[in-house]
Amino acid sequence: MIIRPYQPSDCQEMAELFYQTVHTINAKDYNKQQLDVWATGQIDLPLWNQSFLNNYSIIAQEDGKIVGFGDIDQTGYLNRLYVHKDYQRKGIATAICDALEQKISGKVYCQASITAKPFFEQRGYKTVQKQQVQRQGIFLTNFIMEKEQICAPV
Repeated sequence: MIIRPYQPSDCQEMAELFYQTVHTINAKDYNKQQLDVWATGQIDLPLWNQSFLNNYSIIAQEDGKIVGFGDIDQTGYLNRLYVHKDYQRKGIATAICDALEQKISGKVYCQASITAKPFFEQRGYKTVQKQQVQRQGIFLTNFIMEKEQICAPV
């Protein structure tokens, strides 16, 4: 596996990974209605691309295939962290998260799904608040979590 910077040509494959992962991996914690409003399959690719370009965004790749991705902004907000549904529990999320966290000094925070919460807890994140996020009239539970970074940005 290699970790590399995001490129705009990655965006379409990342959108497909996001949809498939949410609808497969998160299905144990969210119902179909919730999954459908979380990952609609209708991503605005130019908007997503711009978001990745504005943040520090990285890709995990194996044999030419994107197997995970993540991004963090300058405030320490870890915006997205997704691993391909067929590549779970192989250390990919850990490698991506390690690289993202190294870019920040101070607090790192995220909005973790029910599914991702244990992963972030294992990394030392603490739950600040449980919340209900509304999308298209459907509520999804997630958790605002944060962790104090003690290393200096690379």
